This record gives sequence, structure tokens and C-alpha cells, in this order.
Amino acid sequence: MLDRHAVPVWGARAVGDVTRRDVNLLLDEVVDGGAPVVANRLLAAVRKMFNWAASKDYVAANPCAGIMPPSAEDSRDRVLGDDELRRVWEAASALGELFGPLVRLLILTGQRRDEVAGMRWSELDLDAGLWTIPKERAKNGKAHAVPLSVAAVAVLAVLPRLEMDDGTPSDFVFTTTGTTPVSGFSKAKERLDLLAGVEGWRFHDIRRTVTTGLARMGIAPQVADRILNHVQGTIRGVAAVYNRHDYLDESRAALDAWAQRLDRIVNGTPANVVDLRHAVA
Repeated sequence: MLDRHAVPVWGARAVGDVTRRDVNLLLDEVVDGGAPVVANRLLAAVRKMFNWAASKDYVAANPCAGIMPPSAEDSRDRVLGDDELRRVWEAASALGELFGPLVRLLILTGQRRDEVAGMRWSELDLDAGLWTIPKERAKNGKAHAVPLSVAAVAVLAVLPRLEMDDGTPSDFVFTTTGTTPVSGFSKAKERLDLLAGVEGWRFHDIRRTVTTGLARMGIAPQVADRILNHVQGTIRGVAAVYNRHDYLDESRAALDAWAQRLDRIVNGTPANVVDLRHAVA
């Protein structure tokens, strides 16, 4: 945020010369550029930077003091219903060998879009059913072990591995160039919406859908937090300091149960089959 928006405007100035008006002008420019939510995030980053600068006596006061976020944000609560989830899953098969499997892995793992899109073969152990996201790629900067259900492994096992020009295999799972992750999510999403007949949702809503599904199955909140790699989850305070259990086995059981439930959603649930509440904590 700072490198993209603040440094090009303030980079040559002394930090103590930046005023509240300067901050407001910068935020207004971002809002006028059509990114009001980005302006909110930029304000948070700038405020944090100046709080640190003030604590070190580099500035006398934080010029962000009293500035309100420039844009109102509505908390999203979109959750795909079972029929919508089934239609999205089925429509993914028509998106090709990149976006189709990518969407299905989003649904099976509940991980972030960019983390799945940037998946590397070197992060995967398909025999052990485990995907390890390194801290450099995790949004919260913490390495994250994601158990892979049989269904998730099946999606990955049939994916072709792109070769580079020199004949070496690319480490990227989802790529068209071999050197960068796949892009073009907007067009893929438009086509997916058209094929599935589902509107008013974002890829990020899949995480909320998975979390809601886990809760409905009786999965403990702290297990769901570990699956999502949430830093501030249900375990906080002193408990968060002393509880170093990785919940890997519980996460595996939960994602296995979710994959089974998803299979019933997609393929139909027999009348005499009900979800069992899994005693994982």
C-alpha cells in the first residue's frame, strides 16, 4: 500500500512535513480513482506507519489523527446455498484445466484465492495428502499446513505439469507461462456465473461458505480457524500464547467430512443419510 500509493507522492519529502491535508488529498485521489475500499486500507497503513514514527520521535504527532475512513464498508455475509454450491461445482468443469480445478480446490480447502492460484508443486505431498503454504505466501505471514482430502488429491493428481522452454517442469500448479501464477479471474468468474446461474457472490465468499458448512456439521470453531489460517481466531489471550497444538489431525477430519458432505450435495443425498456431528475439538 505504501509503495504503491504513498511513496510516489511523498517519497522525496521529510516525514515530519506530511500534514493531515496531505493525507486527505492522497485518500481523495485513491477514492476518485474508483477504489474507495483501497483508500480505507491505505489510511490504515499510513496511520500505522505514523504511529510507529511518533513512537520513535520522528514526528511530533500522527497527521492521520481524526481522519475517518473515506468509504463506508458493508460486512459481507454471502454464503452459497447447497444448490448454488452444487451448480458452481458442476459449472467449474467447463472452465478448462486451470480455472475449473482451481475453483474446486477453493471449495474443498477453504483457502484464499491467491494462495490456491499461486500453489506450487514443491508445496504438495500428494501421497501424504498435505499442502504446506510457506509463510512468504500466506496472507498473515504464518506457514500453514492444509490437509488434502481424497477428493482434493484427485483434483490435483490429474493436472498436467507445464514444461518451461528449457524442458524443466514449472513449479506452478496453475500457470499458462510457467513463471507466474494464472491470472484473468474476472473473465473466468463471469463465465462461471453464466454457466452456474449464480449471481451476487465473490470467490472469497467460498471461504465463508466452507466455514458455515463446517459449523453446521458441528466442527469446533478453533478447528475451523486453523483450517482458514486465522491469526485472531477463537483462541485468544493467554490461551493463544500457551496453546501450541496444531490441530492438524482435527483439521484433516473436518476437511474429509466437508468433502463427503460436498459429494452428497453434488451427487444427491439418499433419504436415509444424515450428517453426523464430528466430535473434533
